[in-house]
Amino acid sequence: MIKSFIKIEGLVVFLASIYLYYSNHFSWLLFLILLLVPDISMVGYFINKKVGANIYNVFHSYSIPIVLYVIGMMVSVQTLVMVSLIWIAHIGMDRLLGYGLKYDSDFKDTHIQRI
Repeated sequence: MIKSFIKIEGLVVFLASIYLYYSNHFSWLLFLILLLVPDISMVGYFINKKVGANIYNVFHSYSIPIVLYVIGMMVSVQTLVMVSLIWIAHIGMDRLLGYGLKYDSDFKDTHIQRI
């Protein structure tokens, strides 16, 4: 049940961020180009599992992109709003697909499931 809830939540976040992106008339080409950029955070796994999990989790937590979105809206910096919406969409997409925050025991150990 919890896994299904997290996937549904990911779908809602993914669709909401796409709607906000669309509402702001941002470039869809940039959306497609930047959508997978947060996955670059997996390079931390070249150091070790603990560093890899920590870096991955920083880039796959909603906290930073939501704060950046709010700041972007407050100071009217459209680039910041655009990047944060793409970042939020990425995280929502990952949750929808069953990818979660990582435990440092293994890349496949997540807060949702073992991949």
